[in-house]
Amino acid sequence: MTRDKAPPGDIVERIRAKAAECGFVACGIARADAAPRTAERLRQWLDEGRHGSMIWMEERSEQRGSPAALWSEVKSVIALGMSYAPAVDPLALAGAGDRGRISVYAQGSDYHDVVKKALKTLGRWLAQESGCDLKVFVDTAPVMEKPLSEAAGLGWQGKHTNLVSRDHGSWLFLGAIYTTLDLTPDPAARDRCGSCDACQRACPTDAFPTPYRLDARRCISYLTIEHAGPIPVEFRAGIGNRIYGCDDCLAVCPWNKFADAAAANRAFAGRAEFAAPRLADLIALDDAAFREVFRGSPIKRIGRNRMVRNALIAAGNSGDAALVGPVRAACADPDAVVREAAEWALARLEGNSG
Repeated sequence: MTRDKAPPGDIVERIRAKAAECGFVACGIARADAAPRTAERLRQWLDEGRHGSMIWMEERSEQRGSPAALWSEVKSVIALGMSYAPAVDPLALAGAGDRGRISVYAQGSDYHDVVKKALKTLGRWLAQESGCDLKVFVDTAPVMEKPLSEAAGLGWQGKHTNLVSRDHGSWLFLGAIYTTLDLTPDPAARDRCGSCDACQRACPTDAFPTPYRLDARRCISYLTIEHAGPIPVEFRAGIGNRIYGCDDCLAVCPWNKFADAAAANRAFAGRAEFAAPRLADLIALDDAAFREVFRGSPIKRIGRNRMVRNALIAAGNSGDAALVGPVRAACADPDAVVREAAEWALARLEGNSG
């Protein structure tokens, strides 16, 4: 039988200890109704069209807006964070024209698999210990992890809209456990951005119309990962050599000085082949080679055509004449989006405006 109250003993402290054992560096508790403005803010963002082509954000917006709308029995949310703090400077390859830049979070194992496995382990333990009902979520579910994590005290949503932790900076993968237990909540985190606007100034495509507001349609992470068609020409130069995601607004946050790479889960350690991949090699990938190279990586989900498109945009920005041959060959690619990106890149490399 499901219990509405937590069992005897300090169950919250035991949850924290078990969470740490499972690989989470941050754990906090929030009431299920602790972020009441989430639905309103999400609705405004969607009404403004700032989600671009991410239709799933709109299709399940009601469930995203409130934990109870997703599961009526939830009483408490256990918010969890797993570190992926990088050991090297994420901006180090900014001037490497012949190389592509892959976002830190995607250079190791797929976080969906790693975090979900840890959540399930913690969830099974909690169900056995307390007799509660629960559900575990990471990223793909209609859950607003960031406002819930803020309510649970893990950190605050910074001006770049991502969670910032006093202890782990901007480098946390988030997960959540919804439970029927009535747990004592933690104090909500306080916004500590102050007057700092480093993340706003760092964005190459001006994706922040105002602090704390993101226009995904201008965001390089959205454009290189979620956007399926041709990348709008106005953003191509700003993309530089970023071929999957962008770390700029995260990397410049001053709170990262407290992040310790030693606390990062070893599963997220970057694979050597993702550290500085050659654009020429990426442009030449066929579907089978793409699947082999990116096996076990979150990058695999975007597919070969989108990755080659991204690499071609980076090639067009490189100014590297050695890439003319691979780019010219891609002008005959079977995919129309790839061909268009190749033609644009070739024109740039040959000195024409584009």
